[in-house]
Amino acid sequence: MGTFVHFLLLIRSNKRNIMSSNIFILDDDESVCRALKTLLMTYDFVVKTFNSAQNFFDNVAVNDPGCLLLDIHMPRLDGWEVQKRILSSGSSRPIIFISAEKQDNATERALKVGAVGFLQKPVNAQTLVDLINSSVK
Repeated sequence: MGTFVHFLLLIRSNKRNIMSSNIFILDDDESVCRALKTLLMTYDFVVKTFNSAQNFFDNVAVNDPGCLLLDIHMPRLDGWEVQKRILSSGSSRPIIFISAEKQDNATERALKVGAVGFLQKPVNAQTLVDLINSSVK
């Protein structure tokens, strides 16, 4: 029985090592930031939220590791412009676009500009976690 418990603890330990990645959430809707942060923290992610592109760029260095969840529709710099600025900085940070608005070509456009995915709000928790895990390996 002790070996089985040790095996379960080893699995749990490995899960934490894989999943304890930095996640940056950039969305002008504070309630979305809070909800996504709460969700992702239950999966042991380290989560930082930002309500403006300027706040994100002021606080996250180009080479800081982590995945960015990026809203498309924001004031001043929209998600497409933020992503363009990130790419031009030389960062290879994985980006997952999220949007509440249905856009027929958004998934195709997101992938074409280098994002790892596009999710419609409200996002499916398991789909989001799986996409994050596959992008931060």
